[in-house]
Amino acid sequence: MAILPICKYGDPVLRKKSEPIREITPELRQLAMDMLETLYDAPGCGLAAPQIGKNIRLVVIDTTLPEEEEKDPHIMFNPEWEPEEDAKPCDYDEGCLSVPDIFCNVVRPDKVAVRFFDINGEPQEIRHCEGLFARCIQHEVDHLNGDLFVDKISTSDRTLNQSKLRKMAKETQSKLKKK
Repeated sequence: MAILPICKYGDPVLRKKSEPIREITPELRQLAMDMLETLYDAPGCGLAAPQIGKNIRLVVIDTTLPEEEEKDPHIMFNPEWEPEEDAKPCDYDEGCLSVPDIFCNVVRPDKVAVRFFDINGEPQEIRHCEGLFARCIQHEVDHLNGDLFVDKISTSDRTLNQSKLRKMAKETQSKLKKK
């Protein structure tokens, strides 16, 4: 397994719509395991393939706390979510491994259902996802569509963080030009 570099705000890969996965190969299974290791190392609760420079529809999520011994990883190929019928808008301060040190309030549905293919290529559906798990699903699928949580923040939060975001994008662009 390997710890992969995480792309930062300003990297164009984060703004591209990801391609569906047609076949779950041994290489993709290994990539998913490497993504989980990267997630645990970061530490975070979700990671999408675009965040490690891959333009494919793959996310890994584990909302257990770092000190918990029993992990509960979810590997999702081609995930799609929809709000549950009784979902209500819910506020929560979100952050992102690709947008470090910025946390802002984002309103999202509090309950979702998610459909995806697991690591064995089997179709799965999890209904009544709530709390941090529901939020992570939505946040990571946004990445697959080229959207970031900072696109969903209030005007006042955007104004407060504008200089940090500009600086981060400029630093990222500078690093990408040197490669």
